[in-house]
Amino acid sequence: MRVPLFLTRLLARFAVLSSWLTPVVVIVFVFVTSWPLMALAEPADSELVQPAGYWWYFVVTAATVGYGDLYPKTGFGHVVGAYVIVGGIAALTTVFTKLTSVLERSRGRRMQGTNTVTASGHIVVLGYEPGRTERIVAQLLADGEHRVVLCAWDEVATHPMPAQDIDFVRGELTEEDVLRRAGVHRAEAVLIDARDDNEALSVAVGVDHLNTAAHIVVALRDMDRATLLHYVDVNIHCVPWHTPRMITEELTSPGIAEVYADLMTHGGANTYSVRLPDSLGEVPIERCQTELGRRHGALVLAVRDADGTLVVNPGWSSTVSAGAMLYYVSSHKLSVHEVVEALR
Repeated sequence: MRVPLFLTRLLARFAVLSSWLTPVVVIVFVFVTSWPLMALAEPADSELVQPAGYWWYFVVTAATVGYGDLYPKTGFGHVVGAYVIVGGIAALTTVFTKLTSVLERSRGRRMQGTNTVTASGHIVVLGYEPGRTERIVAQLLADGEHRVVLCAWDEVATHPMPAQDIDFVRGELTEEDVLRRAGVHRAEAVLIDARDDNEALSVAVGVDHLNTAAHIVVALRDMDRATLLHYVDVNIHCVPWHTPRMITEELTSPGIAEVYADLMTHGGANTYSVRLPDSLGEVPIERCQTELGRRHGALVLAVRDADGTLVVNPGWSSTVSAGAMLYYVSSHKLSVHEVVEALR
């Protein structure tokens, strides 16, 4: 069985080579045979038959460009020129046909997810759910820093987002071959967005086996499963499945999900708001940041002016109008009296 298989592969390789070799042979043959014929047809002192001139004439004539700077003047020379044109058209037709075939096969592999990704330092999204995955990918592409590869199950028959500039790989997400085709072993970050938490755990084992250096993010329905994933690798980051925006932020800014979790957990640093009394008048943001930070360890996140305009991360050179709402992060809620004492 080995000999026929070897011969089959050898013939396949020869067929590929021969398909590209055909136009080369045609061009070389036409060039080698047309030059002596042109030398017989044209005067010996003609610039057309000189080595420096004929190669240029041959190229522009075979390519059917025909600049007209060099051309045969005899009747037989015109016949040789027509021979060159026909040979050039035949060779170019073969080349263009082959290129079209290659491009069509490449497009087919891209649409069917059978290609192999050669990128590195990219983000791999493992799993697909209509609508949800489109939103996640759109946010990742808006970031613009990483190439995105979507790897979905076999049930996703064709590229679900062909208009997007992303690679598509299809197969069983727990198989090493499929993960390698998606370039997981060379990825900078990997999102595991499986159909359920048990499947997410299985996929995480395979991903961690291939790439321990990647930033692995797992979307979980039940966050209590995070303990099991940490048995696989303590550096795996688990994010609630229902928060796509947090997922994308964790992928592009590792550790941000932990910050959000701390802000939403009682006992950590929490977010609060306080309305500044009219008696304070306008207060510079710089004073709010420095005085509230120095006295109470608070950090101003945003300001809502009296007219309702919300400004997140206000500049230090700006001011807070009287009666504005101040949003801040602190270990405890500050009373209006404490804020007034700090800012007065």
